[in-house]
Amino acid sequence: MTLVDSIKNTFVPIHREGYPFIAAFGAATLFLGYFSSILFWIGLILTAWCIYFYRDPERVTPVDDRLVVSPADGVISAVGPAVPPRELGLGAGEMTRISVFMNVFSCHINRAPVRGRITRIEHRPGKFLNAELDKASSENERNGLVIDSPNGTIAAVQIAGLVARRIVCWAEAGGSIGIGERFGLIRFGSRVDVFLPANAVPRVAVGQTAVGGETVLAEFGGAAVAPLVRIS
Repeated sequence: MTLVDSIKNTFVPIHREGYPFIAAFGAATLFLGYFSSILFWIGLILTAWCIYFYRDPERVTPVDDRLVVSPADGVISAVGPAVPPRELGLGAGEMTRISVFMNVFSCHINRAPVRGRITRIEHRPGKFLNAELDKASSENERNGLVIDSPNGTIAAVQIAGLVARRIVCWAEAGGSIGIGERFGLIRFGSRVDVFLPANAVPRVAVGQTAVGGETVLAEFGGAAVAPLVRIS
């Protein structure tokens, strides 16, 4: 490894979605600094936080179709049966839901929990309740992806929170997505729900810290199809 590679690996990339916000924070800092040194330092701290918020680190995703990985960095806030949002067309029966709550210091890049074909993407306006509340799944603004995976239909739902006011999704219905592949983000503090078939076995507990694209949330049985190539 060269010196240049070492330096590059030291710095975490910033996602392009954050550039306008970082620029705005920086401009506001310079403007406020003209009037007050105290306001300048406050603005500088907030600008540093904005840069940190939009970090986009590389992740090493397990290559095994039996596994479901976390779609986000955060804390596991719920594991158990729940009815998926009606607009996803998954029926009125319960599925296994695993929720990952992101605070304002979490990396907010969202990643696909499994590989497969995206059969549906649905956005629904709603409230901005605390994303840790169970009713946030049904009442908050949200955006859901339905993925036809080797182990059945799986959904990942981006949920806006008390501070988060903007859900971004750059995936497209009808396209394929790889496990751990980036598909969106949420600003600023939110939650992602993963809805799984009943035969998925959860491998996490409430309160556990999850790393997006790496932490295994659940596992399917031996009937899962092994991938022919690495997808990340």
